[in-house]
Amino acid sequence: MKRFSSSRRAVNNVVKGEIKWELRPGGMLVQKRDMGDASSGPMIKIKVSHGSFHHDITVPAQSTFGDLKKVLVQETGLEPKEQRLLFQGKEKDDGECLHMVGVKDMSKVVLLEDPASKERKLEEMKRNQSVLKACEEVAKVRAEVVQLSDKVNALEGIVHGGTKVDEKELLGLTELLMVQLLQLDTISANGEAKVQRRAELLACS
Repeated sequence: MKRFSSSRRAVNNVVKGEIKWELRPGGMLVQKRDMGDASSGPMIKIKVSHGSFHHDITVPAQSTFGDLKKVLVQETGLEPKEQRLLFQGKEKDDGECLHMVGVKDMSKVVLLEDPASKERKLEEMKRNQSVLKACEEVAKVRAEVVQLSDKVNALEGIVHGGTKVDEKELLGLTELLMVQLLQLDTISANGEAKVQRRAELLACS
Protein backbone atom coordinates (compact mmCIF):
# COMPACT_ATOMS: atom_id res chain seq x y z
CA MET A 1 0.00 0.00 0.00
CA LYS A 2 2.82 2.42 0.77
CA ARG A 3 4.40 1.77 -2.60
CA PHE A 4 1.08 2.52 -4.32
CA SER A 5 0.71 5.77 -2.35
CA SER A 6 4.18 6.98 -3.39
CA SER A 7 3.42 6.36 -7.06
CA ARG A 8 0.13 8.16 -6.73
CA ARG A 9 1.82 11.20 -5.18
CA ALA A 10 4.35 11.31 -8.04
CA VAL A 11 1.54 11.27 -10.60
CA ASN A 12 -0.25 14.03 -8.73
CA ASN A 13 2.91 16.16 -8.81
CA VAL A 14 3.01 15.96 -12.59
CA VAL A 15 -0.70 16.70 -12.87
CA LYS A 16 -0.37 19.71 -10.58
CA GLY A 17 2.10 21.21 -13.03
CA GLU A 18 5.34 20.94 -11.04
CA ILE A 19 6.93 19.68 -14.26
CA LYS A 20 6.47 22.35 -16.93
CA TRP A 21 6.65 21.67 -20.66
CA GLU A 22 7.30 23.85 -23.68
CA LEU A 23 7.03 23.38 -27.43
CA ARG A 24 10.33 23.72 -29.30
CA PRO A 25 10.66 24.74 -32.97
CA GLY A 26 9.82 21.69 -35.06
CA GLY A 27 7.01 20.54 -32.76
CA MET A 28 9.17 18.79 -30.14
CA LEU A 29 7.70 18.87 -26.60
CA VAL A 30 10.41 19.08 -23.95
CA GLN A 31 10.61 19.87 -20.26
CA LYS A 32 10.86 23.63 -19.76
CA ARG A 33 14.38 24.71 -18.94
CA ASP A 34 14.97 26.64 -15.76
CA MET A 35 17.55 29.43 -16.08
CA GLY A 36 18.88 28.72 -12.61
CA ASP A 37 19.57 25.11 -13.55
CA ALA A 38 21.22 26.18 -16.82
CA SER A 39 23.65 28.55 -15.14
CA SER A 40 24.71 25.85 -12.69
CA GLY A 41 25.33 23.29 -15.45
CA PRO A 42 28.38 22.72 -17.68
CA MET A 43 29.81 25.68 -19.57
CA ILE A 44 30.88 25.74 -23.22
CA LYS A 45 32.99 28.13 -25.26
CA ILE A 46 31.50 29.31 -28.56
CA LYS A 47 33.47 30.99 -31.33
CA VAL A 48 31.34 33.80 -32.72
CA SER A 49 32.36 35.35 -36.03
CA HIS A 50 31.17 38.89 -36.69
CA GLY A 51 32.61 40.22 -39.94
CA SER A 52 36.36 40.59 -39.40
CA PHE A 53 35.91 40.25 -35.62
CA HIS A 54 35.98 37.02 -33.62
CA HIS A 55 34.64 36.59 -30.11
CA ASP A 56 35.11 33.66 -27.74
CA ILE A 57 31.93 33.53 -25.65
CA THR A 58 31.47 31.23 -22.64
CA VAL A 59 27.87 30.37 -21.76
CA PRO A 60 25.96 27.54 -20.03
CA ALA A 61 25.59 24.57 -22.36
CA GLN A 62 21.78 24.68 -22.06
CA SER A 63 21.48 28.36 -22.99
CA THR A 64 19.26 29.54 -25.82
CA PHE A 65 20.32 31.63 -28.78
CA GLY A 66 18.44 34.48 -27.12
CA ASP A 67 20.71 34.10 -24.07
CA LEU A 68 23.75 34.17 -26.33
CA LYS A 69 22.54 37.40 -27.94
CA LYS A 70 22.32 39.05 -24.52
CA VAL A 71 25.95 38.15 -23.82
CA LEU A 72 27.01 39.45 -27.24
CA VAL A 73 25.56 42.91 -26.50
CA GLN A 74 28.61 43.77 -24.37
CA GLU A 75 31.02 42.39 -26.96
CA THR A 76 29.51 43.95 -30.08
CA GLY A 77 27.33 46.85 -28.96
CA LEU A 78 24.44 45.36 -30.92
CA GLU A 79 21.13 44.95 -29.13
CA PRO A 80 19.53 41.46 -29.31
CA LYS A 81 16.91 42.67 -31.82
CA GLU A 82 19.75 43.90 -34.06
CA GLN A 83 21.44 40.48 -34.13
CA ARG A 84 20.97 37.49 -36.40
CA LEU A 85 22.72 34.27 -35.33
CA LEU A 86 23.48 31.52 -37.83
CA PHE A 87 24.64 27.99 -37.01
CA GLN A 88 25.61 25.62 -39.78
CA GLY A 89 24.28 28.08 -42.33
CA LYS A 90 20.81 28.43 -40.80
CA GLU A 91 19.43 31.35 -38.79
CA LYS A 92 18.29 30.35 -35.33
CA ASP A 93 15.36 31.63 -33.30
CA ASP A 94 15.88 33.13 -29.86
CA GLY A 95 14.00 30.30 -28.15
CA GLU A 96 16.09 27.49 -29.63
CA CYS A 97 18.50 25.81 -27.21
CA LEU A 98 22.14 25.58 -28.20
CA HIS A 99 22.52 21.93 -27.24
CA MET A 100 19.30 20.95 -29.00
CA VAL A 101 20.64 22.00 -32.42
CA GLY A 102 24.13 20.58 -31.90
CA VAL A 103 26.11 23.54 -30.57
CA LYS A 104 28.99 22.15 -28.51
CA ASP A 105 32.19 23.39 -26.96
CA MET A 106 34.25 25.32 -29.56
CA SER A 107 31.39 25.34 -32.06
CA LYS A 108 31.29 28.25 -34.53
CA VAL A 109 28.35 30.65 -34.77
CA VAL A 110 28.05 33.51 -37.26
CA LEU A 111 26.68 36.87 -36.15
CA LEU A 112 25.12 39.21 -38.71
CA GLU A 113 23.70 42.64 -38.08
CA ASP A 114 20.05 42.92 -39.02
CA PRO A 115 19.84 44.75 -42.41
CA ALA A 116 17.00 47.00 -41.23
CA SER A 117 19.03 48.02 -38.19
CA LYS A 118 22.08 48.72 -40.32
CA GLU A 119 19.98 50.87 -42.67
CA ARG A 120 18.61 52.88 -39.73
CA LYS A 121 22.13 53.52 -38.46
CA LEU A 122 23.27 54.69 -41.89
CA GLU A 123 20.33 57.09 -42.11
CA GLU A 124 21.09 58.42 -38.64
CA MET A 125 24.75 58.88 -39.60
CA LYS A 126 23.72 60.87 -42.68
CA ARG A 127 21.46 63.08 -40.59
CA ASN A 128 24.23 63.70 -38.09
CA GLN A 129 26.65 64.62 -40.87
CA SER A 130 24.07 67.01 -42.32
CA VAL A 131 23.56 68.69 -38.93
CA LEU A 132 27.32 68.97 -38.43
CA LYS A 133 27.76 70.60 -41.83
CA ALA A 134 24.95 73.07 -41.11
CA CYS A 135 26.50 73.93 -37.73
CA GLU A 136 29.83 74.65 -39.42
CA GLU A 137 28.15 76.94 -41.95
CA VAL A 138 26.28 78.77 -39.20
CA ALA A 139 29.55 79.18 -37.30
CA LYS A 140 31.13 80.86 -40.34
CA VAL A 141 28.24 83.30 -40.56
CA ARG A 142 28.52 83.95 -36.83
CA ALA A 143 32.18 84.91 -37.24
CA GLU A 144 31.25 87.38 -39.98
CA VAL A 145 28.46 88.82 -37.84
CA VAL A 146 30.86 89.32 -34.93
CA GLN A 147 33.20 91.32 -37.15
CA LEU A 148 30.32 93.44 -38.44
CA SER A 149 29.12 94.04 -34.88
CA ASP A 150 32.56 95.33 -33.93
CA LYS A 151 32.44 97.79 -36.84
CA VAL A 152 28.93 98.91 -35.92
CA ASN A 153 29.98 99.50 -32.32
CA ALA A 154 32.94 101.51 -33.51
CA LEU A 155 30.69 103.69 -35.69
CA GLU A 156 28.28 104.20 -32.80
CA GLY A 157 31.14 105.42 -30.68
CA ILE A 158 32.15 107.90 -33.36
CA VAL A 159 28.58 109.20 -33.73
CA HIS A 160 28.18 109.62 -29.98
CA GLY A 161 31.44 111.58 -29.98
CA GLY A 162 29.86 114.13 -32.34
CA THR A 163 31.74 113.08 -35.46
CA LYS A 164 29.83 112.61 -38.71
CA VAL A 165 29.97 109.17 -40.35
CA ASP A 166 30.19 108.63 -44.07
CA GLU A 167 26.81 107.46 -45.36
CA LYS A 168 28.50 105.04 -47.78
CA GLU A 169 30.10 103.25 -44.86
CA LEU A 170 26.73 102.78 -43.18
CA LEU A 171 25.21 101.48 -46.40
CA GLY A 172 28.13 99.11 -46.79
CA LEU A 173 27.57 97.61 -43.35
CA THR A 174 23.85 97.29 -44.04
CA GLU A 175 24.53 95.43 -47.27
CA LEU A 176 26.97 93.09 -45.53
CA LEU A 177 24.38 92.29 -42.88
CA MET A 178 21.84 91.55 -45.61
CA VAL A 179 24.31 89.18 -47.24
CA GLN A 180 24.67 87.29 -43.95
CA LEU A 181 20.89 87.07 -43.62
CA LEU A 182 20.65 85.59 -47.11
CA GLN A 183 23.49 83.21 -46.33
CA LEU A 184 21.70 81.96 -43.22
CA ASP A 185 18.48 81.53 -45.18
CA THR A 186 20.18 79.15 -47.61
CA ILE A 187 21.43 76.84 -44.85
CA SER A 188 19.28 73.72 -44.50
CA ALA A 189 19.25 73.01 -40.79
CA ASN A 190 17.60 70.63 -38.35
CA GLY A 191 17.91 70.05 -34.62
CA GLU A 192 20.71 71.99 -32.95
CA ALA A 193 21.79 73.61 -36.21
CA LYS A 194 18.26 75.00 -36.66
CA VAL A 195 18.40 76.55 -33.19
CA GLN A 196 21.77 78.14 -33.93
CA ARG A 197 20.54 79.48 -37.27
CA ARG A 198 17.49 81.08 -35.63
CA ALA A 199 19.73 82.74 -33.03
CA GLU A 200 21.97 84.21 -35.73
CA LEU A 201 18.95 85.46 -37.69
CA LEU A 202 17.77 87.32 -34.61
CA ALA A 203 21.26 88.75 -34.11
CA CYS A 204 21.40 90.01 -37.68
CA SER A 205 17.86 91.47 -37.61
